[in-house]
Amino acid sequence: MIARSLMAKLLEPSSEHDKRYLWVDILLIVLIGLNIIALILQSIEPIEQLYYWHFFYFELFSIAIFTVEYIARIWSCVDTLPYQQQTDSNLQKRLRYIRSPLAVIDLLAILPFYLGFFIQTDLRYLRVFRLLRVFKLSRYSRAMQLLLNVFKEERYSLFAAFSVLFIIMLVAACAMYTLEKDIQPENFSSIPQAMWWSLVTLTTVGYGDVTPITGLGRLFGGLITIVGIGMVALPAGILASGFSEQLSRRRQFYQLALDQAFQDGKFDVAAEPLLQRLRAELGVSHTEAAILRELMEKRHQALQFHVKK
Repeated sequence: MIARSLMAKLLEPSSEHDKRYLWVDILLIVLIGLNIIALILQSIEPIEQLYYWHFFYFELFSIAIFTVEYIARIWSCVDTLPYQQQTDSNLQKRLRYIRSPLAVIDLLAILPFYLGFFIQTDLRYLRVFRLLRVFKLSRYSRAMQLLLNVFKEERYSLFAAFSVLFIIMLVAACAMYTLEKDIQPENFSSIPQAMWWSLVTLTTVGYGDVTPITGLGRLFGGLITIVGIGMVALPAGILASGFSEQLSRRRQFYQLALDQAFQDGKFDVAAEPLLQRLRAELGVSHTEAAILRELMEKRHQALQFHVKK
């Protein structure tokens, strides 16, 4: 269907190589930004009372746009590149898209509004969930997409790190409960209550509202603080390593495509549009792409020289 294919192109984020429908991205980004600003301003009671109806009608307008966008994305997803290559039926493709992270974010962006019709609760609590709309920007930000990819790739390592952190936190809470419960029953009356101290100590925040006062308690607390410094650095190291690996993988992928363009020793001009599109999608800078291309050209020239020799 021509209309569905056009809708898919309209809603797909524009790349640096293809900016025909950039205006759609800009309108959606501006609308998301205005929603976040409106949410912040509504938390100021005098402003909310003065402009209540303005906020109300803007919310209705935003919900209408986001709902149409969500439905249109589900309808046209079968014509996007990832789903065109699949052999499943259109219904199966749409169901798979609905379960994708970006589609879940789109749903959460509008769901609180509709839940207000069925759940009798203070609407101010549902309003907080509108902040989830900021995650819609991840569709248009390569940096956020890179971050999500890192979390996805390193999920098992992060889970292991946080599991160890939780075990240490539990052990620290049990030990401090044993050491301090008789001296400070108001702060260490139970293990769950002692977990607050262990959490802020392991994360090196240390609010100071709950502190050990016995000699053994202070000694153990100092050891836990030292352990906490290393434990907080562990997930940070995993994420930093994941970022580095993702960037390196993207450069290698672009370099492989560039190598294919130089396969016969001379640069294939027909491959230029594909390389430009690939560079934009992988987030490789113009300078880096130019350096890689120059190095590849010199390498192939050197290979040709050795062959002739």
